[in-house]
Amino acid sequence: MNLLQLEADIASVRTGSSIASIALPDYVEHTAGVTRVGALSAEAVIRDYESAAKEIEAMGTELIDAAQKCEALTAQVHDAIAFMRETAAGYREEGRKIFKRIEECALFTEDVRKTCEQIKRRMAEVSVGESPETELAEQEPEPNGIAAKLPLSEVH
Repeated sequence: MNLLQLEADIASVRTGSSIASIALPDYVEHTAGVTRVGALSAEAVIRDYESAAKEIEAMGTELIDAAQKCEALTAQVHDAIAFMRETAAGYREEGRKIFKRIEECALFTEDVRKTCEQIKRRMAEVSVGESPETELAEQEPEPNGIAAKLPLSEVH
C-alpha cells in the first residue's frame, strides 16, 4: 500500500488542501502534531461513525413516528371499544324493553282469558235463570290487571 498515493487520492477528492478545511463533528478536533495520514484516517473513521450515529438517530425518529401511529391506532381502538360497549348497552336496553313488553302482553292475555271464562260462566248461569238481561247487566265484570289500565276503547 502506497501511503503517498492514498494521500494524493484523498486530497484530490477534497475541495480544500488543509486538514482544517474538512468540517469535523463538534465533539472531535485534531491533535497538534498528528501526521497528515493519521489526521486523514481519523477523519475517515469519525465520518463513518458520525454517519452511523445519524442513521441511528434517524431510526429513532422513525421509531417515534411508529409510536405516534401506534398511539393513534390505540386511540382508534379505544373509540371502537367504547362504541361496541355503547352498542351492547343499547341492545341490552332494547332487550329489556321487549322482555317487559312480552310479559305485559302475557299478563294482559291471561287477564282476557280469565275475563272470558268468567263471562262464559255467568252466561251459563244466566241462561238457567229467569231473567238473563237483568243478571247480565248486574254482573258485568270489572277488568283487572293490565286490562284495568287500558282505556275501554283499546279493549274492544
